Amino acid sequence: MTFKRRNGGRNKHGRGKTVPVRCTNCARCVPKDKAIKRFVIRNIVEAASIRDISDASVYPNYALPKLYFKLCYCVSCAIHSKVVRNRSREERKNRDPPPRFRPQPQKPGAPGAAGGGAGGPPRN
Repeated sequence: MTFKRRNGGRNKHGRGKTVPVRCTNCARCVPKDKAIKRFVIRNIVEAASIRDISDASVYPNYALPKLYFKLCYCVSCAIHSKVVRNRSREERKNRDPPPRFRPQPQKPGAPGAAGGGAGGPPRN
């Protein structure tokens, strides 16, 4: 019988059994090596209120703490919530990690760097 993936959809190689983990979304039991794992680092407060908090803070350079999550998804939840996508037969052979896009810091003289807000004409 033909097989769809070289690893059978798992990262087990030589181990007989792995510990089950719970899907973050639906709480399904998934083997730890089969689960789609994402490590998420987020600010405790959203971007809109960071400036308000820093203005009201007594400490001048107080760094707000961050939230660290290790998310585990079952395959069906990961596909449904678009964490991963299905790939063609040729694309499945590509085992390189996807490229990381990091926002480049804008230079002060660059266009769009001046604080105009959401764009459009300035308010009078």
